[in-house]
Amino acid sequence: MSDDSAAPAELTNKSVVKAARLLRELAAQPRTGATVTTLAKAVGISRPTAFRLLLSLEQTGLVDRIDNNYVLGWELARLGRYADPHSGVAQRAQPLLQELADHLNESVTLSVATPNDGLELIAEAYGSHVVSVMNKDMRGQHYPMHASSTGKVLLAELGRERVSALLPERLEAFTEGTITDRTQLLRELDQVREQGYGIIDNELEEGLLSLSRPVRDPAGELIAILTVNGPRYRFTREQIPSTLELMRTTVERLAAVLWDETD
Repeated sequence: MSDDSAAPAELTNKSVVKAARLLRELAAQPRTGATVTTLAKAVGISRPTAFRLLLSLEQTGLVDRIDNNYVLGWELARLGRYADPHSGVAQRAQPLLQELADHLNESVTLSVATPNDGLELIAEAYGSHVVSVMNKDMRGQHYPMHASSTGKVLLAELGRERVSALLPERLEAFTEGTITDRTQLLRELDQVREQGYGIIDNELEEGLLSLSRPVRDPAGELIAILTVNGPRYRFTREQIPSTLELMRTTVERLAAVLWDETD
């Protein structure tokens, strides 16, 4: 009889964890794939171990081998069509979002990029105050990319050429503070990329201050964006440095929860 009360670390199968690391690393490789030696070095395991795991993954269709290179397999693609891409992330992230919202007494959201370079809010938490622009249960809603701190983080990730192709030269104004000139926005996105966070101040709604930080997977790929929203009469610019530090800690904890790779 199995002991379901055992600590998670005691029940973890190390081979499965290492196999998952290999799959993630393959996803970060070019479509041409990578050799077992390259993958073993990137993941931090021995070549013989990587070879055995890749052989098992190949036999189940989770990876394919083309000459000496491994690529993600047909069975993994088939299974992916049945997976909800957001529910697991939202469930794991919710306690951390609520903790941050309670600490700041403001609203906190987590958003993910959509296939068409948009954003979708998948989880949210609230302190005792609610920002006027944000109605409760905004999950599934989409943001104006140039007038939200979340959107600015994603646009900074896309790069100048993609942003120029995605957005018109004149952008929609939501307030007098909205950046409506694409060239000006591109300059700000360079700053967002350099500093590692996005900010809006009176740009989406008068009196709204919003901060966003990227959440990245172990390979450095943008997976989600953490955002804090508050009204300017209560959430002031003087609070930005301390809030960003709290957000940085929450992002690190989110990464640990989403990609727990305990050996």
